[in-house]
Amino acid sequence: MKLKQLSVFLENKPGQLLLPCKALSDAGVNIHTLCLADTQQFGILRLVVEDWKAAKEILEQNGCVVKLTDVVAIEVEDRPGGLARIIDILDKGRVNIEYMYAFTFGRNNRAVLIFRFDDPDSAVELLDSEGIGIVGAPDFFKLAGNGK
Repeated sequence: MKLKQLSVFLENKPGQLLLPCKALSDAGVNIHTLCLADTQQFGILRLVVEDWKAAKEILEQNGCVVKLTDVVAIEVEDRPGGLARIIDILDKGRVNIEYMYAFTFGRNNRAVLIFRFDDPDSAVELLDSEGIGIVGAPDFFKLAGNGK
């Protein structure tokens, strides 16, 4: 029920984002979703791709520093209060959200958000017990239009 996310560490200066994007493009790896966060000194490019093993190898061969983490894709009602409901459940369950970002597709008036939790297994268990839709890898990539 978890997805693998690649975090690529970049210097925060012009041109640094091109290297990982071009390396993956040249290898035919499609980026399904991403998030870019920065500080004054460096940035972190977070990517979800279908073949994360190949992408990690390609990035490392091109000199990138890559970390692998587990993230959870959650379906959220696309209406006012939909996200607040999810966060309330997590808060009551004492689950910490390290960060989150949106994925641009949805189904049946639902949005899909990517969450990084300090304890992803506990978060999945809690959300599942509350009937919250967790999007596993096969469904995630199917929704992205590139599933096999």
